[in-house]
Amino acid sequence: MKKATLFTVFIIIVIGSILTSCDSPEKKVEEAKQGVTEAKENLKEALQELNAEYPAFKTEAELKIADNEKSIAELNAILNKPGKLPLDEMRKKKIAELKEKNAQLKSRLYGYEKERTDWEAFKREFNHDLEGISEAFKDLGKKNTN
Repeated sequence: MKKATLFTVFIIIVIGSILTSCDSPEKKVEEAKQGVTEAKENLKEALQELNAEYPAFKTEAELKIADNEKSIAELNAILNKPGKLPLDEMRKKKIAELKEKNAQLKSRLYGYEKERTDWEAFKREFNHDLEGISEAFKDLGKKNTN
């Protein structure tokens, strides 16, 4: 008798647990709709933030890229002066590499408008690469003026 009562109580507890833990399909659909609505709102906010930040970022980056192009012209003028130094060919190759990287940065800047990937990651990586190129130009220029 005790076993039958314990078994019945156990079955009632298990069935009660199963029934209370299961969500109805309607509730799951409603939660999914809310999740989609929140995701759409987050996307709208992110796009608004991007639309506000990107033009200023683009203008600033274009100025830095133009400064790099100016540095390229100045370094080429120094290297093309009479009186060839032993490292001129190495410097010309380095300038050509930096010129190519600068062009790639310019392409990435304009390509971002079409891609619209993760804004913060793009901005961080782009600034890092741009600063690296600018520093390389400064270092290369210091070697040429000695």
